[in-house]
Amino acid sequence: MKITVETAVKAPIAEVWRAYNTPDDIKQWNTASPDWHTVRSAVDLRVGGVFSSRMEAKDGSFGFDFVGTYTRVVPNELIEYAFGDRVGLVEFITVENGVTVRVSFDAETTHPEAQQRQGWQAILDNFARHVEARV
Repeated sequence: MKITVETAVKAPIAEVWRAYNTPDDIKQWNTASPDWHTVRSAVDLRVGGVFSSRMEAKDGSFGFDFVGTYTRVVPNELIEYAFGDRVGLVEFITVENGVTVRVSFDAETTHPEAQQRQGWQAILDNFARHVEARV
């Protein structure tokens, strides 16, 4: 099953693309709730390149690595990647007032669909707030 979330970002495509793919920015926006944070991020944005983010609960009770390999990169338009046996796609759609960022991914089987959708949407909404605060 595929899950899709999206957000509108009122910023130029160049700034949206940069913030989505820069480790220092990722560490600032890549969280689903205030009690979590991303402590490490690495990006090798090219086909075959690897990305990784280490997400941890701020109280130190839990953490995990989100790691994948880029399978398709079209600057300012899309990023496709594989993570485990799943696939994700990020589309950057230029619209009149900025950019729509749409993320589609294969759902996992451990957590309910609604929980996955809510978490990924929260992260994407944090991303939009982060970018808009910088422009």
